[in-house]
Amino acid sequence: MKKKARRFAEKAHAGQTRKSSDDPYITHPIRVAEHLEKAGCSDELVCAGYLHDVVEDTPYEIEDIEEVFGIQVARLVSAHTEDKSKTWKERKQHTIDTVKFASIDVKLLILADKFDNLLSMEQEYKLQGDALWENFNAGFEDQKWYNESIAGNMSAGLAADEMPAFFREFDEAVKRVFG
Repeated sequence: MKKKARRFAEKAHAGQTRKSSDDPYITHPIRVAEHLEKAGCSDELVCAGYLHDVVEDTPYEIEDIEEVFGIQVARLVSAHTEDKSKTWKERKQHTIDTVKFASIDVKLLILADKFDNLLSMEQEYKLQGDALWENFNAGFEDQKWYNESIAGNMSAGLAADEMPAFFREFDEAVKRVFG
């Protein structure tokens, strides 16, 4: 099922590139799935890692995910899919609230995504400097608010032994990037 999810994501994101670089977009979902795999997550959650941006950024819909991968994977992808009709701030506040109150699987999916995004930002910042922030819908201060809020809410309701290493690594990356 994981290979099938990767192939589906590769097809869905074909021709897309990352916002802040010319890297093929698919590199991001692959890394998200790898973070989840390394943390020992279920096959369904790893599949959701590959597919997490398909509904948001491609012509595919959640029904397509459910038809091919089942209700559990579709539920995870849906929980992490932003409503693009809302403003950037509204979408990000919704994600912060979701991280605070969601099931552990949804938290893991969101954090694996945000962790990989932040590592990419950190890498691109070294190359582009402050010009990096022009690639996004929100500048440095809003990105700082968002990432610090995710870090501040990610452990809500979890015991220390339920948090994978990438939670701590995300928190450390937030401090490096945003001071």
